[in-house]
Amino acid sequence: MKTEYDLSKMKSRKNPYAAKLKKSVTMRLSEDVISYFKNMAEEKGVPYQSLINLYLRDCVASHRKIDISWQSSTR
Repeated sequence: MKTEYDLSKMKSRKNPYAAKLKKSVTMRLSEDVISYFKNMAEEKGVPYQSLINLYLRDCVASHRKIDISWQSSTR
C-alpha cells in the first residue's frame, strides 16, 4: 500500500443507493405524540425524527399490527 494517494484525478459520482436510504414525507402528528418522542429523544441524545423512524422500523421488523376496530358504545 502507498503511504499517500493522489485523489485529485478521481472522478466523483453520485451514490446510486442514496435515494433508497431515506425518503422525505409529510405527516400530520398530534402535538402530544411529537412531545412524547421529542422528550424521549432528548433523554437518549438522538433527533426525534430518527427515534420515530427507529420505532417504526421496529414495528416493521416485528410485523406488529395495530387493531383499529372501534368499540361501539352500548347504552
